[in-house]
Amino acid sequence: MTLRLDKDGKIARLVIDRPDKRNAFNQEMWDFFPTLLADAMADDAVRVLMVHASERGSAFCAGADIAEFGAGAQDPTWRAANQASINKLQHELARAPKPTIAIVDGDCVGGGCGIAMACDFRIAGPAARFGITPAKLGLVYPLHDTKLLVDLVGSSQAKRLLYTAALISAAEAEKIGLVTMLADQPYDAAMELATQMAEASGQSQMLSKMQIQRILDGQAHDDAETLAEFRAAFDSADFKEGVSAFLSKRKPEFK
Repeated sequence: MTLRLDKDGKIARLVIDRPDKRNAFNQEMWDFFPTLLADAMADDAVRVLMVHASERGSAFCAGADIAEFGAGAQDPTWRAANQASINKLQHELARAPKPTIAIVDGDCVGGGCGIAMACDFRIAGPAARFGITPAKLGLVYPLHDTKLLVDLVGSSQAKRLLYTAALISAAEAEKIGLVTMLADQPYDAAMELATQMAEASGQSQMLSKMQIQRILDGQAHDDAETLAEFRAAFDSADFKEGVSAFLSKRKPEFK
């Protein structure tokens, strides 16, 4: 399998395992990723999902498999199916209800950068490099992925990355906001972050993520739905546990 889902208590790992192709995605992988994502999101025991390469220090993902893409791109039916699969993966990952972390310890390019950007956090090692390279092929990045990029780095830096198709270092990616955290040991840093989130209220995280997505999509004011969510939280099991733990001066144990 070129993709697999490993679960260890509250933390799941979606592993990209195609090192001989620098973890480039073929059509089968674009199709299968959402299935594994849905499995992690549906499992009540899982609180955080990490996405990373199978081998430390290797490419996170070199993007689309250009050999397959170059051959299939001449077939309008294949091209439409490929675009639909990529859009489905990116849209569902960006809106996954639980926190997601991309661990990047090597090259993260093209569609691979899109996958990393669709995660909530990007933890990078010092050797990581990032690039969005459709300009090298005379193509255009999908609108959804371009919005993810603009939301992270702003329009000017997005234009620079898209117009030049240049690879940038992890340090520069952190400076412009593409990387959340730069760490000498990115897997350890990601595990520390995942553990912290796994101990907090999953309900709060889910609702906060929904609120942030609404803001990114252009909403600026409460509506009936957001007001109802705010009120309902006071009747939740997580709120009861949080208050009880606070009054008892103990650590909360959220389910």
